[in-house]
Amino acid sequence: MARKFLYAFAFLIVLTIAAAFAYRLWGVEIIRWWSVPTTQFETQAPVAANAYADPKMWLAHPQRAKDPARWTPPGYQPAANPSAAVFYVHPTSFLGSAHWNAKLDDTESNARAELFLRAQATAFNASGAIWAPRYRQATFGAFLTNAAAAQQALDVAYGDVSTAFDQFVKEAGDRPIILVGHSQGALHLVRLLHERIAGTPLAKRIVAAYLVGWPISRTTDVAALGLPECTRADQPGCILSWQSFAEPADPSLIVDVYDRTTGFDGHPRKGTPMVCTNPLTGTANATASAQANLGTLIPSAALDSAQMQAGAVPARCDPRGFLLIGDPPAMGNYVLPGNNYHVYDYSLFWANIRADVARRLAAFARGTHGTLSP
Repeated sequence: MARKFLYAFAFLIVLTIAAAFAYRLWGVEIIRWWSVPTTQFETQAPVAANAYADPKMWLAHPQRAKDPARWTPPGYQPAANPSAAVFYVHPTSFLGSAHWNAKLDDTESNARAELFLRAQATAFNASGAIWAPRYRQATFGAFLTNAAAAQQALDVAYGDVSTAFDQFVKEAGDRPIILVGHSQGALHLVRLLHERIAGTPLAKRIVAAYLVGWPISRTTDVAALGLPECTRADQPGCILSWQSFAEPADPSLIVDVYDRTTGFDGHPRKGTPMVCTNPLTGTANATASAQANLGTLIPSAALDSAQMQAGAVPARCDPRGFLLIGDPPAMGNYVLPGNNYHVYDYSLFWANIRADVARRLAAFARGTHGTLSP
C-alpha cells in the first residue's frame, strides 16, 4: 500500500510539472483548467480549540514511537533527548480540484506530506522534537487564481496551523522553539510570525525560523515579522529563506506574481530584494563552492529511500535574492520549469541545515540572542 502511494505521488507530481510547462507555453487558462477548483468554496468551521490535543492530528509528534520525522539516512541518528521543540508545517501535498481544501483524513495527501517530512523535517531531528500538524491545506490550484475562494482556502489552512501552534506551545513547555516550513507551510509561518509572535514574549524563544521556498521581501516584510534576517552563521533569533534554481535560471513565474503583491508595510514588493540565506554558509547574500556542501539528500527513483552525497552542489545568492546552484544536479524528475529546484530546497543542503540549526541552538543556549538590527 505504501508503494502504491509513492507511485501515485510521483504520477501526480509529473502532472503538476506538465501543467507548469503548459502555463509557460500556452498560458494561464490551461493550468487553471487543470488545477483550479470550479466548485464553490465550502464554508468550514474552525477546528475545535483542543483538536490538536489528539496525537492523531499530527503527522509527527513526540508521543509517537515512529513517525516520518524520525527517519535519517545512513550515518545519522535523531537525538534521544532533544533540547528544542520544532514546529514544522509541510508544503502543499493536496493536488485535487474537487475541493479548495484537503480533508484532514485525505489518505493520499497525508502520504505525500510524509514524504516531505522525510526530506525536510528530518534535518532537524538531532536538535529538536518535531511536531508536524495535519491541516486542511489549500489545494495547489489556490496559488494560481485571484478568486476570493483561494484566499478563503488559505485562511482555513492557516486557522488549523494557528490552532495547532497553540497546542504545540502548551506541549513544548519552556523549551526553545524552532519554526520550519516550506512553500505553503512557510507562507503560514510567515503569517503566524506577523500576527501571533512578533512583539510577544514568545518571540524571545525562537531559535530560528526556516521560511524556505516562499519569497520574503527584505524591504517590505522582514520588519513586520519581529525577527531579523540571519546574517551570521551563529546568530539565533532570526529568519532564513531561500529559493533554489539551477542555471540558467528563469524565475519569471515567481517574479511576475511577487511584483504584483503588497508587503506588510503597505508598499509594493515590486523590485525589492528577497531574503536569501545561503544554507551552505548560514549567512545572507553569500557564495560557497560545492566543497562546502556537507551532504545532499538524493532520493531514489521510487522516493522510498535516499543517499547522502557530499560536495555535490554549490550555492550563491543572486542580486534579486534567488539561490543559484550552478549546473542542474541529478536530483530526480521533479524539477520545475525555469530550472526551479523548489521541491528540493531542503534536500540539496540537508547536512548543512542539520549543522546550521545545531549551531544556532548552541548560540541560543549561550544567550547570544539576535536583535532587530543586523
